[in-house]
Amino acid sequence: MLRRRKFLQLGAAVVAASASRAAAAPPTYPARPVIMVVGFSPGGNTDIVARLMAQWLSQHLGKPFIVENRTGAGTNLATESVVRAAPDGYTLLVASAANAVNATLYRNLKFNFIRDTEPVAGIASTPLVMCVNPSFPARSVPEFIAQARANPDRLNFASSGVGSPPHVATELFKAMTGIRMQHVPYRGDAEAISDLIGARVHVYFATLPGSIGFIRTGALRALAVSAAERSPALPGVPAMAEFLQGYDATIWNGLNAPKGTPAEVVTELNKQVNAGLRDPKLSGRFAELGAKVLPGSVQDYARFVAEETEKWGLIVKSAGSQIE
Repeated sequence: MLRRRKFLQLGAAVVAASASRAAAAPPTYPARPVIMVVGFSPGGNTDIVARLMAQWLSQHLGKPFIVENRTGAGTNLATESVVRAAPDGYTLLVASAANAVNATLYRNLKFNFIRDTEPVAGIASTPLVMCVNPSFPARSVPEFIAQARANPDRLNFASSGVGSPPHVATELFKAMTGIRMQHVPYRGDAEAISDLIGARVHVYFATLPGSIGFIRTGALRALAVSAAERSPALPGVPAMAEFLQGYDATIWNGLNAPKGTPAEVVTELNKQVNAGLRDPKLSGRFAELGAKVLPGSVQDYARFVAEETEKWGLIVKSAGSQIE
């Protein structure tokens, strides 16, 4: 409870500080291209979400919103580059559940995500989906667990990087089932999915937007979504909680700006992102990919990030994973 209060109080303090700033925004925003930094490689969940949002913002605000992929250190390089950027609204971070994970996973970060960025808006959330190659003998989660128990340390699992949500979600799965597997980290979702399709790894907790097309065509077999409930996008795929009570590893994306970005710019961005999420074409596209939009105020998003940081912190600790 003390940890929960600490995160929620910090999130509330960030919002209060943002609301009290009197810094004036430029009379017309944006007046030039805006960079949206993504900490994962192209083709994965965060990249897909960023490009959909960037396209809508570009079309409706009259200036390019450009997605820039900066991979490395579990998204920490991308986050730090935004933390250090000029607080003028022209460099934004497409944040993800990885930022919430990293707050506990990494012992010596050079920044504090909640303290050192301005919350702007939530974008979308989605479950992960436990996938295997169709040639893999297991056709269900119980069968996979039995296979792994019969072959300790002989199966390997992919992730989109050390400490990424797919990595931590798999570690939680291992901890709750008592199985042992070898970790094979990749630079992003697309690379991990490619090697799973090529049968070079045995299992991957993939992002739903990045994998749903391959699941629908039969290139991948989905065993479960990593949520408490089934996904409307894949109603025939069970939720992991149907086999492991209490398991829930839903991921998300939002938008953050460098600390000190004018409140007027943050408010305008929040307004425009929410307008995009209300657009039937954009929200429909997210739904097709298995994602649920996250509309709300700056304060709503700040509270959400604080709660997610606490939740993923507990998952990291239960999995016994930390990085210097």
